[in-house]
Amino acid sequence: MKKKISLTTKILIGLFLGFICGLILKSIPDSYIKDTIIIGGILKIFGTGFTTAIKMMVVPLVFVSLVCGTSSMGDIKKLGRIGTKTMAFYLSTTAVAIIIALFLGSVLKPGAGLDMSHMVSGEVSIGESKSLVDIILGIVPSNPIKAFADGEMLQIIFFAMITGIAMSIVGKKAEPVRVIFESLNEICMKMVGIIMLFAPYGVFALVCDTFSSVGQDAILVLIKYVAVVLLGMGIHITCVYGGMFKLFTKEKIMPFLKKFTSVAAITFSTASSNASVPASMEILEELGVGKTTRSFTIPMGATINMDGTAIMQGVAALFIAQIYGIDLSINQMITIILTATLASIGTAGVPGVGMIMLSMVLTSVNLPLEGIGLIMGVERIIDMFRTTVNVMGDNICTLIIANSENDFDKDMFYGEKEEQLA
Repeated sequence: MKKKISLTTKILIGLFLGFICGLILKSIPDSYIKDTIIIGGILKIFGTGFTTAIKMMVVPLVFVSLVCGTSSMGDIKKLGRIGTKTMAFYLSTTAVAIIIALFLGSVLKPGAGLDMSHMVSGEVSIGESKSLVDIILGIVPSNPIKAFADGEMLQIIFFAMITGIAMSIVGKKAEPVRVIFESLNEICMKMVGIIMLFAPYGVFALVCDTFSSVGQDAILVLIKYVAVVLLGMGIHITCVYGGMFKLFTKEKIMPFLKKFTSVAAITFSTASSNASVPASMEILEELGVGKTTRSFTIPMGATINMDGTAIMQGVAALFIAQIYGIDLSINQMITIILTATLASIGTAGVPGVGMIMLSMVLTSVNLPLEGIGLIMGVERIIDMFRTTVNVMGDNICTLIIANSENDFDKDMFYGEKEEQLA
C-alpha cells in the first residue's frame, strides 16, 4: 500500500519546484513565451487564482466562526470571575504579542533587501490617515451589509461579536440559529480545506513568479522572516508568560515546563491547538489544578487564545509591507493590533486556518495578498512553533487563574504528594 503524501509535503515540493523553475526562468532571455504565456498566463492564473480563492473565504469564515465562538461563551456568566479573568488574560496577551511582533518587524525589517513592488497586481490603496478616535468609531458599522461588501474587517468582527453575544443572552430560543451557524462553520472549514488542496499549485506559481523576477534575493529575506517570528515567540514566552507566571503565582516555572514537554510534542506534530486539549487537561491535573478551572480555561484557550498566531501575523504584515515598498502608519499598526486581537476569538484551532486569518489582517490595511504565496513555503515550520506558543499560553493562564481562585494544589505542582505516596 502506497503511503499518501501529506499536503504539507506537497506544499514544500511546490515551493522547491517553484524556486528551481523561477531561477531557470530568470536565466532565460525575455520573450513572448516566457513573459506572456508562462509568467503572465499560466503562473498568473494559478497564483492569482489561489490568492483570490483565499480572499473569497475571509469574510464568511471570520463572520461565521466569530458568531460561533462568542455565542458559545454562555459559560462565562456561570463561572463569573473565572470567565472574566480568562477573557482578560487571553485578549491582553494576544494584544501584547502582536505589539512585540510589530516592534520587532519595524526595528529588524525582515523584508528589507527585497523589492517586489513591481509585482503587485493592481494598485495598492493605503487609504487616508485616520485619527485613533476615527479608528475606534469606524469599528461600528452603520450598514453591516456594506461592511461585508467592502470587506471592512473590524466592522465585520464587531457585528459578528454582537450577534454572538445576543445569541448567548437569548439562550434556548436562539438554539436553532446557533445550529445553523455551527453547520455554516463546518461548511466554511470544509471550503477552506478544498481550497488548500490547490495550495501546492498556487505556491508553485507564486514562488516561481517571485524568483523569476527577484532571483536568489528572496531566500535570505525568508530566513530573516522566520528568524524574526521565532525571536518574537521566544521573547513572548520568556518575558510575558514567564513574567506573568512569576508575578501572579510567586512559584518556580520549571515543574510546569518539564510537564509541558509532552504537550509540546503533540503541538509540534499536529500543529493543532484542539488536538492538545486532552494532554493539557492531563498535565494540569498532575500539576494540581482543579477541574473547575481547567475544564473552562483550556477549551476556551484553544478557541480564542492565539498569541503565537498573532506574532506571526504581525511580523508577516510588516514583512509583506516591506517587500512591496509600503510604509505603514501608526494608525494602520493600531488597526492590525485590533483586527488580530479580536479575530483571535474566532480562529479555529486547526492547521492551515492561520493563512486565512492573515489574509484578513492584510485586507484590513489594504496590503497585497500576493505576499502570502512567498511565506507559505515556511508556514509549516512557523505553524509548529506558533501552535506550541498558543497552547503554552492556555496552560499558563490556567495555572495563574487556578492560583487566584485557590483551585491550585502547590504540593502536587512540585511533586511532593507523589513522593509521599511513593
